[in-house]
Amino acid sequence: MQPIRSGIQQVGVGVASAAEAFRWYKKHFGFDTILFEDKAPATLMTRYTGGTVQQRYALLAMNLQGGGGLEIWQYTSRSPQPAPKPVTLAGTGVFAVKLRCRDVAAAARRLREAGVTMCTDVAPDPAGRLHVYVADPYGNRFELTEDPYWFGKRRGQPVGGVCGVVLGVSDMERSLQFCKGVLGYDEVLFRGENHYADLEGLPGAEGPLRRALLRSSAPVAGPFGRLLGPTQLELVEVPGRQEGPLFGGRYWGDLGFIHVCFDVCGMMQQAQCCAAAGYPMTVNSEDSFSMGQAAGHFCYNEDPDGTLIEYVETHRVPILRKLGWYLDLRKRPAGRPLPDWMLRCLRFSPRAPQLES
Repeated sequence: MQPIRSGIQQVGVGVASAAEAFRWYKKHFGFDTILFEDKAPATLMTRYTGGTVQQRYALLAMNLQGGGGLEIWQYTSRSPQPAPKPVTLAGTGVFAVKLRCRDVAAAARRLREAGVTMCTDVAPDPAGRLHVYVADPYGNRFELTEDPYWFGKRRGQPVGGVCGVVLGVSDMERSLQFCKGVLGYDEVLFRGENHYADLEGLPGAEGPLRRALLRSSAPVAGPFGRLLGPTQLELVEVPGRQEGPLFGGRYWGDLGFIHVCFDVCGMMQQAQCCAAAGYPMTVNSEDSFSMGQAAGHFCYNEDPDGTLIEYVETHRVPILRKLGWYLDLRKRPAGRPLPDWMLRCLRFSPRAPQLES
Protein backbone atom coordinates (compact mmCIF):
# COMPACT_ATOMS: atom_id res chain seq x y z
CA MET A 1 0.00 0.00 0.00
CA GLN A 2 1.35 3.39 -1.00
CA PRO A 3 1.00 6.51 1.19
CA ILE A 4 -1.27 9.32 0.06
CA ARG A 5 0.86 12.40 -0.54
CA SER A 6 -1.32 15.50 -0.60
CA GLY A 7 1.39 17.94 -1.66
CA ILE A 8 3.53 20.49 0.12
CA GLN A 9 1.97 21.34 3.47
CA GLN A 10 4.47 24.08 4.30
CA VAL A 11 8.01 25.35 3.98
CA GLY A 12 9.85 26.25 7.17
CA VAL A 13 11.49 29.68 7.28
CA GLY A 14 13.73 30.71 10.17
CA VAL A 15 13.46 34.37 11.15
CA ALA A 16 14.59 36.67 13.95
CA SER A 17 11.05 37.94 14.64
CA ALA A 18 8.06 35.73 13.81
CA ALA A 19 5.57 38.52 14.47
CA GLU A 20 7.34 40.89 12.10
CA ALA A 21 7.72 38.23 9.40
CA PHE A 22 4.06 37.22 9.66
CA ARG A 23 2.96 40.82 9.15
CA TRP A 24 5.15 41.10 6.03
CA TYR A 25 3.97 37.82 4.48
CA LYS A 26 0.35 38.73 5.27
CA LYS A 27 0.61 42.15 3.65
CA HIS A 28 2.54 41.21 0.51
CA PHE A 29 1.71 37.53 -0.11
CA GLY A 30 -1.70 37.14 1.54
CA PHE A 31 -0.69 34.61 4.25
CA ASP A 32 -3.22 35.92 6.74
CA THR A 33 -4.58 32.78 8.44
CA ILE A 34 -2.72 31.22 11.37
CA LEU A 35 -3.55 27.52 11.44
CA PHE A 36 -1.53 26.86 14.59
CA GLU A 37 1.09 28.48 16.79
CA ASP A 38 3.19 26.98 19.52
CA LYS A 39 5.93 28.01 21.94
CA ALA A 40 7.81 24.98 23.27
CA PRO A 41 11.15 23.16 23.35
CA ALA A 42 12.13 21.31 20.15
CA THR A 43 12.93 18.14 22.08
CA LEU A 44 13.08 15.76 19.11
CA MET A 45 15.32 17.89 16.88
CA THR A 46 18.58 17.78 18.85
CA ARG A 47 20.23 15.89 15.97
CA TYR A 48 20.00 19.19 14.07
CA THR A 49 20.40 21.67 16.95
CA GLY A 50 23.87 20.90 18.24
CA GLY A 51 22.76 18.10 20.60
CA THR A 52 20.93 20.62 22.79
CA VAL A 53 17.19 21.08 23.25
CA GLN A 54 16.38 24.55 21.93
CA GLN A 55 13.36 26.70 22.74
CA ARG A 56 11.37 27.96 19.80
CA TYR A 57 8.15 29.64 18.72
CA ALA A 58 6.47 28.62 15.47
CA LEU A 59 3.30 29.48 13.60
CA LEU A 60 1.82 28.09 10.40
CA ALA A 61 0.51 30.88 8.16
CA MET A 62 -1.76 29.98 5.25
CA ASN A 63 -3.11 31.74 2.17
CA LEU A 64 -6.54 30.17 1.72
CA GLN A 65 -6.71 30.93 -1.99
CA GLY A 66 -4.90 27.62 -2.30
CA GLY A 67 -1.46 26.21 -1.66
CA GLY A 68 0.82 25.25 1.19
CA GLY A 69 1.79 27.50 4.07
CA LEU A 70 4.83 29.06 5.65
CA GLU A 71 5.94 27.70 9.02
CA ILE A 72 7.49 30.84 10.47
CA TRP A 73 10.05 29.71 13.02
CA GLN A 74 11.85 31.78 15.67
CA TYR A 75 14.37 30.73 18.29
CA THR A 76 13.59 31.98 21.79
CA SER A 77 16.67 30.42 23.47
CA ARG A 78 19.42 31.68 21.14
CA SER A 79 20.13 34.18 18.40
CA PRO A 80 19.51 32.60 14.99
CA GLN A 81 22.54 32.59 12.72
CA PRO A 82 22.63 33.87 9.13
CA ALA A 83 24.09 31.97 6.20
CA PRO A 84 27.89 32.22 6.37
CA LYS A 85 28.03 32.99 2.65
CA PRO A 86 25.62 34.29 0.01
CA VAL A 87 22.80 31.93 -1.01
CA THR A 88 23.21 31.10 -4.70
CA LEU A 89 21.94 28.58 -7.23
CA ALA A 90 25.31 26.84 -6.98
CA GLY A 91 24.53 25.68 -3.44
CA THR A 92 22.40 22.68 -2.49
CA GLY A 93 19.14 23.03 -0.60
CA VAL A 94 16.03 25.20 -0.79
CA PHE A 95 16.96 28.17 -2.96
CA ALA A 96 13.45 29.57 -3.41
CA VAL A 97 9.78 28.94 -2.64
CA LYS A 98 7.25 28.93 -5.48
CA LEU A 99 3.99 30.82 -4.89
CA ARG A 100 1.07 30.35 -7.28
CA CYS A 101 0.05 33.54 -9.00
CA ARG A 102 -3.03 34.51 -10.98
CA ASP A 103 -1.44 37.44 -12.84
CA VAL A 104 2.34 37.55 -12.59
CA ALA A 105 2.77 40.92 -14.31
CA ALA A 106 0.15 42.58 -12.09
CA ALA A 107 1.62 41.00 -8.96
CA ALA A 108 5.13 42.13 -9.90
CA ARG A 109 3.91 45.67 -10.53
CA ARG A 110 2.06 45.76 -7.21
CA LEU A 111 5.05 44.44 -5.26
CA ARG A 112 7.48 46.77 -7.01
CA GLU A 113 5.31 49.76 -6.11
CA ALA A 114 5.29 48.55 -2.50
CA GLY A 115 9.10 48.56 -2.44
CA VAL A 116 9.61 44.79 -2.55
CA THR A 117 12.96 43.72 -4.01
CA MET A 118 12.62 42.33 -7.54
CA CYS A 119 15.29 39.74 -8.39
CA THR A 120 14.42 39.05 -12.05
CA ASP A 121 12.22 40.40 -14.81
CA VAL A 122 8.86 38.82 -15.63
CA ALA A 123 9.59 36.13 -18.23
CA PRO A 124 8.37 32.69 -19.34
CA ASP A 125 10.06 29.65 -17.82
CA PRO A 126 11.06 26.73 -20.08
CA ALA A 127 7.58 25.21 -19.58
CA GLY A 128 6.01 28.40 -20.95
CA ARG A 129 4.57 29.88 -17.76
CA LEU A 130 5.31 33.47 -16.75
CA HIS A 131 7.23 33.86 -13.51
CA VAL A 132 9.30 36.36 -11.56
CA TYR A 133 11.58 36.15 -8.53
CA VAL A 134 11.25 38.55 -5.59
CA ALA A 135 12.90 38.70 -2.16
CA ASP A 136 11.53 39.31 1.32
CA PRO A 137 13.30 41.76 3.69
CA TYR A 138 15.43 38.91 5.04
CA GLY A 139 16.94 37.91 1.70
CA ASN A 140 14.75 34.83 1.12
CA ARG A 141 13.70 34.41 -2.51
CA PHE A 142 10.20 33.63 -3.71
CA GLU A 143 9.19 32.74 -7.25
CA LEU A 144 5.73 33.95 -8.29
CA THR A 145 4.65 31.51 -10.97
CA GLU A 146 1.59 31.45 -13.20
CA ASP A 147 -0.70 28.67 -12.05
CA PRO A 148 -4.23 27.67 -13.09
CA TYR A 149 -5.22 25.98 -9.81
CA TRP A 150 -7.10 27.98 -7.17
CA PHE A 151 -9.07 26.84 -4.15
CA GLY A 152 -10.58 30.29 -3.62
CA LYS A 153 -10.14 33.87 -4.78
CA ARG A 154 -9.66 37.13 -2.94
CA ARG A 155 -10.11 40.42 -4.71
CA GLY A 156 -6.93 42.46 -4.97
CA GLN A 157 -4.58 39.60 -4.03
CA PRO A 158 -3.13 37.83 -7.11
CA VAL A 159 -0.68 35.76 -5.03
CA GLY A 160 -1.68 32.40 -3.55
CA GLY A 161 0.01 29.81 -1.38
CA VAL A 162 3.07 27.61 -1.81
CA CYS A 163 2.98 25.50 -4.97
CA GLY A 164 6.55 24.23 -5.03
CA VAL A 165 10.20 24.85 -4.28
CA VAL A 166 13.43 25.35 -6.21
CA LEU A 167 16.09 22.95 -4.93
CA GLY A 168 19.78 23.22 -5.63
CA VAL A 169 21.24 19.74 -6.19
CA SER A 170 24.69 18.30 -6.81
CA ASP A 171 23.71 15.29 -8.93
CA MET A 172 20.62 15.65 -11.13
CA GLU A 173 20.14 11.94 -11.79
CA ARG A 174 20.35 11.01 -8.11
CA SER A 175 17.93 13.77 -7.10
CA LEU A 176 15.47 12.84 -9.84
CA GLN A 177 15.36 9.30 -8.47
CA PHE A 178 14.78 10.61 -4.93
CA CYS A 179 11.95 12.90 -6.01
CA LYS A 180 10.26 10.11 -7.94
CA GLY A 181 10.76 7.20 -5.55
CA VAL A 182 10.43 8.97 -2.20
CA LEU A 183 8.24 12.02 -2.91
CA GLY A 184 6.14 10.74 -5.81
CA TYR A 185 7.09 13.42 -8.37
CA ASP A 186 7.16 11.09 -11.34
CA GLU A 187 6.42 13.39 -14.29
CA VAL A 188 9.11 15.58 -15.91
CA LEU A 189 7.64 18.78 -17.40
CA PHE A 190 10.96 19.92 -18.79
CA ARG A 191 14.60 19.06 -18.50
CA GLY A 192 17.64 20.62 -20.12
CA GLU A 193 21.09 22.16 -19.83
CA ASN A 194 21.53 25.70 -21.04
CA HIS A 195 22.04 29.30 -20.12
CA TYR A 196 18.55 30.39 -19.04
CA ALA A 197 17.69 34.01 -19.67
CA ASP A 198 14.63 33.89 -17.38
CA LEU A 199 16.96 33.42 -14.38
CA GLU A 200 19.21 36.39 -15.15
CA GLY A 201 19.67 38.42 -12.00
CA LEU A 202 19.86 35.44 -9.67
CA PRO A 203 23.26 34.67 -8.13
CA GLY A 204 24.76 31.53 -9.63
CA ALA A 205 22.78 31.77 -12.88
CA GLU A 206 25.62 33.33 -14.87
CA GLY A 207 26.67 30.17 -16.67
CA PRO A 208 25.04 26.99 -18.00
CA LEU A 209 22.67 25.17 -15.65
CA ARG A 210 21.02 21.76 -15.55
CA ARG A 211 17.37 22.24 -14.82
CA ALA A 212 14.34 19.98 -14.38
CA LEU A 213 10.73 20.73 -13.42
CA LEU A 214 8.75 17.87 -11.87
CA ARG A 215 5.18 17.19 -10.81
CA SER A 216 3.19 14.20 -9.62
CA SER A 217 0.87 12.42 -12.02
CA ALA A 218 -1.31 11.29 -9.09
CA PRO A 219 -4.56 13.23 -8.61
CA VAL A 220 -4.83 15.66 -5.70
CA ALA A 221 -5.97 13.62 -2.69
CA GLY A 222 -6.08 13.49 1.10
CA PRO A 223 -7.96 15.61 3.66
CA PHE A 224 -6.21 18.83 2.64
CA GLY A 225 -5.50 17.99 -0.99
CA ARG A 226 -7.99 20.46 -2.46
CA LEU A 227 -6.61 23.29 -0.34
CA LEU A 228 -2.94 22.49 -1.01
CA GLY A 229 -3.43 21.80 -4.72
CA PRO A 230 -0.89 20.39 -7.19
CA THR A 231 2.76 21.19 -6.60
CA GLN A 232 6.05 21.19 -8.49
CA LEU A 233 9.69 20.66 -7.66
CA GLU A 234 12.34 22.42 -9.70
CA LEU A 235 15.85 20.99 -9.52
CA VAL A 236 18.87 23.10 -10.49
CA GLU A 237 22.42 21.82 -10.80
CA VAL A 238 25.35 24.12 -11.55
CA PRO A 239 27.95 21.82 -13.13
CA GLY A 240 31.53 22.52 -12.10
CA ARG A 241 30.62 25.31 -9.67
CA GLN A 242 29.23 23.52 -6.62
CA GLU A 243 29.30 25.53 -3.39
CA GLY A 244 27.97 22.96 -0.91
CA PRO A 245 24.87 23.01 1.32
CA LEU A 246 23.07 26.35 1.65
CA PHE A 247 22.34 25.47 5.28
CA GLY A 248 25.74 23.94 6.00
CA GLY A 249 27.25 24.46 9.45
CA ARG A 250 24.08 25.86 11.01
CA TYR A 251 21.24 24.68 13.19
CA TRP A 252 17.78 23.75 11.97
CA GLY A 253 15.77 26.90 12.66
CA ASP A 254 18.53 29.37 11.82
CA LEU A 255 17.78 32.13 9.32
CA GLY A 256 16.51 31.06 5.91
CA PHE A 257 14.52 28.17 4.46
CA ILE A 258 14.97 25.29 6.88
CA HIS A 259 12.86 22.42 5.49
CA VAL A 260 10.17 21.36 3.01
CA CYS A 261 7.18 19.58 4.57
CA PHE A 262 4.90 17.15 2.74
CA ASP A 263 1.37 16.31 3.90
CA VAL A 264 0.86 12.53 3.97
CA CYS A 265 -1.71 9.93 4.95
CA GLY A 266 -0.04 6.68 5.94
CA MET A 267 3.17 7.63 7.75
CA MET A 268 4.19 4.00 8.21
CA GLN A 269 3.99 3.42 4.46
CA GLN A 270 5.94 6.63 3.80
CA ALA A 271 8.64 5.56 6.26
CA GLN A 272 8.91 2.18 4.56
CA CYS A 273 9.17 3.87 1.16
CA CYS A 274 11.95 6.13 2.41
CA ALA A 275 13.90 3.26 3.97
CA ALA A 276 13.58 1.09 0.89
CA ALA A 277 15.02 3.89 -1.26
CA GLY A 278 17.98 4.32 1.11
CA TYR A 279 16.77 7.48 2.87
CA PRO A 280 15.52 6.33 6.30
CA MET A 281 13.83 8.67 8.75
CA THR A 282 16.27 10.53 10.99
CA VAL A 283 13.59 11.98 13.31
CA ASN A 284 10.29 10.29 14.17
CA SER A 285 7.74 11.59 16.67
CA GLU A 286 6.44 7.96 16.80
CA ASP A 287 3.01 9.02 18.06
CA SER A 288 0.81 12.08 18.01
CA PHE A 289 2.67 15.32 18.71
CA SER A 290 1.07 18.62 19.70
CA MET A 291 1.66 21.91 17.92
CA GLY A 292 -0.51 24.32 19.85
CA GLN A 293 -4.08 23.60 18.76
CA ALA A 294 -3.06 21.05 16.09
CA ALA A 295 -1.68 17.54 16.49
CA GLY A 296 -0.25 14.81 14.32
CA HIS A 297 2.70 12.54 13.53
CA PHE A 298 5.86 14.01 12.02
CA CYS A 299 9.07 12.55 10.63
CA TYR A 300 12.18 13.91 8.93
CA ASN A 301 14.74 12.53 6.55
CA GLU A 302 17.27 14.07 4.19
CA ASP A 303 17.45 14.27 0.41
CA PRO A 304 20.68 13.15 -1.35
CA ASP A 305 22.32 16.50 -0.52
CA GLY A 306 21.25 16.59 3.12
CA THR A 307 18.32 18.98 2.64
CA LEU A 308 15.77 18.42 5.41
CA ILE A 309 12.48 16.92 4.27
CA GLU A 310 9.58 16.74 6.73
CA TYR A 311 6.46 14.58 6.53
CA VAL A 312 3.34 15.30 8.59
CA GLU A 313 0.24 13.18 9.04
CA THR A 314 -2.33 15.45 10.68
CA HIS A 315 -4.45 13.95 13.45
CA ARG A 316 -6.24 16.98 14.90
CA VAL A 317 -6.91 20.38 13.39
CA PRO A 318 -8.91 23.42 14.60
CA ILE A 319 -11.88 24.19 12.35
CA LEU A 320 -13.73 26.83 14.41
CA ARG A 321 -11.41 27.52 17.31
CA LYS A 322 -13.62 30.16 18.94
CA LEU A 323 -16.41 27.59 19.25
CA GLY A 324 -14.04 24.85 20.40
CA TRP A 325 -14.57 22.79 17.24
CA TYR A 326 -11.59 20.55 16.54
CA LEU A 327 -11.64 17.73 14.00
CA ASP A 328 -9.97 14.38 14.76
CA LEU A 329 -8.96 13.04 11.34
CA ARG A 330 -8.18 9.60 12.77
CA LYS A 331 -11.93 9.05 13.06
CA ARG A 332 -12.43 9.60 9.33
CA PRO A 333 -11.68 7.13 6.50
CA ALA A 334 -7.98 7.38 5.57
CA GLY A 335 -7.35 10.05 2.96
CA ARG A 336 -10.98 11.17 2.73
CA PRO A 337 -11.09 14.80 1.50
CA LEU A 338 -12.45 17.42 3.85
CA PRO A 339 -15.41 19.30 2.35
CA ASP A 340 -14.61 22.71 0.92
CA TRP A 341 -16.85 24.55 3.39
CA MET A 342 -14.95 23.03 6.29
CA LEU A 343 -11.59 24.06 4.84
CA ARG A 344 -12.90 27.59 4.32
CA CYS A 345 -13.80 27.75 8.03
CA LEU A 346 -10.06 27.87 8.73
CA ARG A 347 -10.20 31.58 7.87
CA PHE A 348 -11.83 32.21 11.24
CA SER A 349 -8.58 31.36 12.98
CA PRO A 350 -6.81 34.22 14.82
CA ARG A 351 -5.19 36.74 12.50
CA ALA A 352 -2.29 37.96 14.69
CA PRO A 353 0.53 36.00 16.37
CA GLN A 354 0.55 35.82 20.15
CA LEU A 355 4.33 36.25 20.42
CA GLU A 356 5.40 39.84 19.88
CA SER A 357 9.06 40.76 19.81
